[in-house]
Amino acid sequence: MIFKPILTDKAPQPVGPYSQAIRFGDWLYCSGQIPLDPKNSEVVGQDITAQSKQVFENIKAVLQSQNLSFQNILKTMVFLTDMREFSIFNQIYESYFGDHKPARSCVEVSALPKGVKVEVEVIAFVESDLKKS
Repeated sequence: MIFKPILTDKAPQPVGPYSQAIRFGDWLYCSGQIPLDPKNSEVVGQDITAQSKQVFENIKAVLQSQNLSFQNILKTMVFLTDMREFSIFNQIYESYFGDHKPARSCVEVSALPKGVKVEVEVIAFVESDLKKS
């Protein structure tokens, strides 16, 4: 089976040797997104609220490039630099996912690229039946 690298100008361009996402059959593996502005690759916001919103907007852009939505996500991996901000992050997370509750892991890390507070990566399923639900 062949994998297809995904690249959209609606999300920040990769800053290293990786793809925004890889499509492999019915699966979309999205690289971790940090709160970068897609237009200039600058960090958006200083607080967890603004940064989390930008992360999810970047994820949405990658998903939309493949005609997918948050409803297609089956697994999220969350990296926070301060677990005390988890409840604030969780409110933003819920505003994007609504009643859809994919599997999730969340860990505190000592640092993230560009000194940001949050990074999120996702795995989505491309099956057409999921897109309709």
